[in-house]
Amino acid sequence: MYGWTGKLLRVDLATGKSRVEDIPEDWRRDYIGGRGLADRYLYEEMDPKVDPFAPENKLIFATGPLTGTCAPCGARYMVVTKGALTGAITTSNSGGHWGPELKFAGYDLLILENAAPRPSYLFIYDDYVELRDAGHLWGKGVFETEDTLREELGIPALRVATIGPAGENRVRFACIMNDKHRAAGRSGVGAVMGAKNLKAVAVRGTRGVQVADPEAFMRAVWAMRAAMQDHPGRKSFAELGTAATIDMTNAFGGLPTRNFQQGQFEHAENLNGNAIRDTRLVTNKACFACTIACGRVCRLGDGAGKYLVNTHPRNWKIAGEGPEYEGAWALGADTGVGDLDAVLKANWLCNDLGMDPISMGATLAAAMELYQKGAITDDMLEQGIPLAFDNPEAIIRYTEATAYREGIGDELAEGAKRLGERFGHPEVFMGSKGQEFPAYDPRGFQGMGVAYATCNRGACHLRAWTPAVESTGQMDPHTPKGKSEWVVNEQHRTTAHDATGLCLFVGAAGGPLETFVPITAAATGVPYTLEDFLKIGERTWNLERLFNLRAGFTRADDSLPKRLLEEPHKTGPSAGVVVHLDEMLPVYYRCRGWDQEGRPTPEKLAELGLASLA
Repeated sequence: MYGWTGKLLRVDLATGKSRVEDIPEDWRRDYIGGRGLADRYLYEEMDPKVDPFAPENKLIFATGPLTGTCAPCGARYMVVTKGALTGAITTSNSGGHWGPELKFAGYDLLILENAAPRPSYLFIYDDYVELRDAGHLWGKGVFETEDTLREELGIPALRVATIGPAGENRVRFACIMNDKHRAAGRSGVGAVMGAKNLKAVAVRGTRGVQVADPEAFMRAVWAMRAAMQDHPGRKSFAELGTAATIDMTNAFGGLPTRNFQQGQFEHAENLNGNAIRDTRLVTNKACFACTIACGRVCRLGDGAGKYLVNTHPRNWKIAGEGPEYEGAWALGADTGVGDLDAVLKANWLCNDLGMDPISMGATLAAAMELYQKGAITDDMLEQGIPLAFDNPEAIIRYTEATAYREGIGDELAEGAKRLGERFGHPEVFMGSKGQEFPAYDPRGFQGMGVAYATCNRGACHLRAWTPAVESTGQMDPHTPKGKSEWVVNEQHRTTAHDATGLCLFVGAAGGPLETFVPITAAATGVPYTLEDFLKIGERTWNLERLFNLRAGFTRADDSLPKRLLEEPHKTGPSAGVVVHLDEMLPVYYRCRGWDQEGRPTPEKLAELGLASLA
């Protein structure tokens, strides 16, 4: 078998029994791997109406044919399940070294079924698979859990994917963390894992990955590496990390500030890539086979001692990874906090406790607006820590309280949508399909409005990043014209990309989809073309849409908050602009070949080979 292993490992957590199965050849060809292949298994095997926390919900870890190869940034794996935050299909992506290790053990996919009767972890060493007791790990953070398992099993090269206390406590935006700071981050995949009583999956593999045509494979790999070597995008990622994006979004009035009440942050320069590099960076860090090394290993500043004292002494940390752009925004600008040390500390807490910093920061921002409105009052909070915008102590303490569901943290753990509804102000929720927006205000980047509203996993920037064309003069950032068409095409491209096992950042670093279609073809022996990839992306997107329709989603869920549709910013480059979703959504549906209610037509499904699944 080339590129793929052609095998999946299926584990029944209720009994501990496992078996290895062959993956149908036509499914591998028609979905490539990763996200697409896992989507097909989830759709075929599970009722989309099940509760995300029910044992019947399946949790699928999926690699692509380039995962574990020397293709640039071939480190990625997907976690696919019904999301705890949204109730929609979720496809969460992570890097590091865990995905390649699963591939080296001999598996393209790991499918976890049912729930363990007690806290457990799964140990995989090539053909050896065992579900073991994790009572001694329950309650521990991500960092300690990984160190404990590596020492306990005596395998220095062991790779661990684990949940923290947030996943155990079913925080609806809990992550699955691997390599301590890499995350399958959005939609609550860690909460699903916690509901299954599964603390961790520890993997060691020794088999490597074979490719069909080694000579053609290496020619294509070196061509892609050459294209990336001097590309300004790659250099920017390496030098400044993803936080370099803060300057661009702030300049366009698209940096959401204080729960999207403004589009620019007056302290943006305290959180940007330059500030992190010049004042807190220790070194870069790369994932498996990475040629970019955008990861930031940072250390708190000398005056940050006040942020080291927490209710839980185990959480005292002075160094760690991040923040990425999204974490710096969510825990910084969105909450009005311009103190870099406070943002660093809160971000590390998210990593160690196992929570999505985007949803954590956005939920804090929604809570701060509720406090601003008087709906949350001081008597609901910890003494001396008001849940107010601009309060650095608040983002640290209430991040921690959320993971343990302590006090107001029990409400925050439900996410911003449920929080707003609980306190009678649903308008404070800034998101779509129950998932909080990431760091792009659609009033500054109009295309992000239709991208957010239509994303199958809820609000997401990684399926169609319209600032790529809206900030470079290719498209006017404030017009709806042409945005729907661009978003549809980009959703196809990123979906196919997710199937391969390569990091999405290679596209912005000089390695677009066109460069690794030949790498995938040489690895698998399937003569893929760019047109094949785009069709596979479209097939997968429509399959996810079918899942959500069966789960109960409708056109009404392709929506945005009233604030974005009716309340323009008063100052800055995006002043006076609202999002014209009413214009973009019908165009989007037509481009997709869907009916006016957003349902794939029989003709479109037949074209994509999905007619039998409708």
